[in-house]
Amino acid sequence: MQAGIFAKTFVGTDPQKVLSRASAAGYPCVQYNFACSGLPSMPDAVPEAALASIVSARQATGVTIAALSATYNMIHPDKAVRNAGTARLELALKIAARLAIPLITLCTGTRDPDDQWRRHRDNTTSEAWRDLVTEMEKAAAMAESTGVDLGIEPEQANVVQDADSALRLMRDVPSRAVRIVLDPANLFERATPAEARDVVARSVERLGDRISMAHAKDRDAGGTFVTAGRGVVDFPDFIARLKHVGFDGAVVTHGLEEREAPEVARFLSGLLA
Repeated sequence: MQAGIFAKTFVGTDPQKVLSRASAAGYPCVQYNFACSGLPSMPDAVPEAALASIVSARQATGVTIAALSATYNMIHPDKAVRNAGTARLELALKIAARLAIPLITLCTGTRDPDDQWRRHRDNTTSEAWRDLVTEMEKAAAMAESTGVDLGIEPEQANVVQDADSALRLMRDVPSRAVRIVLDPANLFERATPAEARDVVARSVERLGDRISMAHAKDRDAGGTFVTAGRGVVDFPDFIARLKHVGFDGAVVTHGLEEREAPEVARFLSGLLA
């Protein structure tokens, strides 16, 4: 395992400067976002010069790109919005394949029309699930053709909100390209340390070898997201359980300020070692 960080933690639009700052903070890998190249996170086109700058930045810094963010609302109530997201995802997959980035991260979505991370009462309807399966089938077919995996992340506000719904989706879309990004702080809203440890442990056990990336953020006792190591998530236990199921990928932190990045790198690297 190795510690990673969201590249956009480091404000800027020059990939080499962004990756250099990630390296200086102690991270050998990042989850990249096209915003770090001065583009929309889900662009309609990516200039060749932008791709060349990413390649150059990796070579100059030695920082690897463990995943590329390509999140859009997969169950947006407007089908035209979903179709636009699918087209942009196809581009992201092709670029990831060209750059040898193994994983694209997704958002399984919400019926909220304005915020893909906000809960909506219709997320649990059969229609929402049907739309997700339809979108994921298209995404999986594209992923298989490019050789890049898709990382879905259980999120409390999204239609895939826990290990059970993630397993259901993988049964309904039986493609090995559909993988898991597991963030322990997204598996509950409010919990005691013991309750959080239990739900995280059960999720790791159930999702097992389908986990391709772990995220590292935390929640305090009131349910607010906080920097990894400052809340109720038992990170030593989380990392130990990931090791037990054979996970050997990137543990990527986010939701922190740039000034906090070196401290979190030391925290995670100590656990991973």
